[in-house]
Amino acid sequence: MNTKRVILAALGLSLLTIPAIAQDAKLLAKANTLADKIEPQVIEWRRDYHEHPELGNREVKTAEKIAAHLKKLGLEVETGVAKTGVVAILKGGKPGPVVALRADIDGLPVTERADVPFASKAKGVYNGQEVGVMHACGHDTHIAMLLGAAEVLTSMKADLKGTVKFVFQPAEEGPPAGEEGGAALMVKEGVLEKGPKPEVIFGLHINSQTEVGTLKYRPGGIMAAADVFKIKVKGKQVHGASPWNGIDPIVVSAQIINGLQTIISRQTELTENAAVITVGMIHGGVRNNIIPEEVLLEGTIRTLDKEMQKKIHDKIKLTATKIAESAGATAEVEINEAAALTYNDPALTEKMLPTLQATAGKDKVVLMNAMTGAEDFSYFQQKIPGLYLFVGGMKKGQDPATAPAHHTPDFYIDESGMKLGVKTLTNLTLNYMNSKGKK
Repeated sequence: MNTKRVILAALGLSLLTIPAIAQDAKLLAKANTLADKIEPQVIEWRRDYHEHPELGNREVKTAEKIAAHLKKLGLEVETGVAKTGVVAILKGGKPGPVVALRADIDGLPVTERADVPFASKAKGVYNGQEVGVMHACGHDTHIAMLLGAAEVLTSMKADLKGTVKFVFQPAEEGPPAGEEGGAALMVKEGVLEKGPKPEVIFGLHINSQTEVGTLKYRPGGIMAAADVFKIKVKGKQVHGASPWNGIDPIVVSAQIINGLQTIISRQTELTENAAVITVGMIHGGVRNNIIPEEVLLEGTIRTLDKEMQKKIHDKIKLTATKIAESAGATAEVEINEAAALTYNDPALTEKMLPTLQATAGKDKVVLMNAMTGAEDFSYFQQKIPGLYLFVGGMKKGQDPATAPAHHTPDFYIDESGMKLGVKTLTNLTLNYMNSKGKK
């Protein structure tokens, strides 16, 4: 009896897998070494994109730079995808699955206050107003990390067991009013269907309040579905000195706002999942002594469960219309989806967890709670299995409570965290390809 064969069989291995495992380890070591070497270039890219941000569906120069670099690598490049998106194809030297990697590329209408030499001074137009423009959510780092991964994987082309589709997506923060955009438009245009069809998609997000060197993950729902609601409250215009002669939509709106909060605090089972209703905009009136005819409320709904989402939608409509009705006013409620639930395929997450732990270190891969922030990466995940992660961008030892939050003028990223992002994207790709090749 061959004792070695018996032992290997018990472990689910064969003599042929031993050199394969060693070869895979050698390949990952090569990828990590290349990521270390390219770190200065990744930082340089990031600073350029940070200094020159552009708003969603307007990322013209950003896209030109991305496309130029990808073409220099010899990749097949398509531009103008979902208005300003860029897609590139890398065909490996060996047959295997197609893996998609995604980065978002748009900035935000925020005026930068961070004290860095590459701070943005850019201006743009948002909803008809001139605004400062800033990469206040880290999309500049996402571009740089995916470009780094493209550089590493291209240099390993001969060893790749499959094809990589690099997706640089515009308008993740939402397109301008009246326009389509973002991941939803990319999917609608067939980005996952045209050309090589990916089996899976990986994406990551830098986090300013997570320490450098850390990866955070969650199977299932990781980020909330986001819906936008508008409530138009109609009353009867009258002089402010005699409110009894009219119907005051401002007072009715105030009562509706309070009523909406009781949906969360008294009518939603928060032990099951978190949920949020926020009124972020109120428009009504033009003069201090005129009660206007109508008021417009706008806000956001965040949910982590489809059934709960439907219940909250129904409750908002019921609450607004009935409160308005009780005062003799009317309320028209409109609810539209802004982003679907970001859902990490549980089987894919479990499959790739060892890769994450090998890349960052087991103690640096943290199971996180779901977030009520939203991500339109979710639209890719509705079509194919996807895994979305968070990578640390806060300097080591800092108290997260003191780190500037995303979407703020003081938002800041420790650039040393990007190297782990590059390694994570490359290692997920290589390990997925290698594992599929052994089946």
